[in-house]
Amino acid sequence: MQKANINGKVWRFGKDIDTDLIIAARYLNTSIPQELAKHIMEDADPEFVNKMSVGDIIVADENFGCGSSREHAPIALKAAGIAAIIAPTFARIFYRNAFNMGLPIFELSESAEISEGDEISVDMNNGTITNKTTNKTYNFTPIPEFMQELLDAGGLMNFAQNEIIAQGNI
Repeated sequence: MQKANINGKVWRFGKDIDTDLIIAARYLNTSIPQELAKHIMEDADPEFVNKMSVGDIIVADENFGCGSSREHAPIALKAAGIAAIIAPTFARIFYRNAFNMGLPIFELSESAEISEGDEISVDMNNGTITNKTTNKTYNFTPIPEFMQELLDAGGLMNFAQNEIIAQGNI
């Protein structure tokens, strides 16, 4: 299966970005993705949603997505148009929630070498991230095929629906 490349401008965040920084609990009175998207990263950078563009990429330090297990965090990031997140490590529940929601994330130990404003490209077939600004290429462990299928389908719910249809059960 041919996977698409992801290209975008980088926004930098530090370590231990928890789900409350991604989408504050005060906004969890809705689960409408477009409403949540209006408030992503608000407590980390109040102007973030006004500065970012659809297709941008978040690069962070270790332990991105720690804190509560709310799936609102990857839903809000994806709805806002964040194309991918790159960090050395992710909280395990966030990691799984991101794939379940169809948000690509990549573990890259050298993420600290990528600066805000850099233009990068993620080659999902070859497991490389190229910083177009510095002309440096990094290797990451490619996403397992099943996880890639979740991303391609747009998340677990779409994947399951497609499987049910393919089996003729609807």
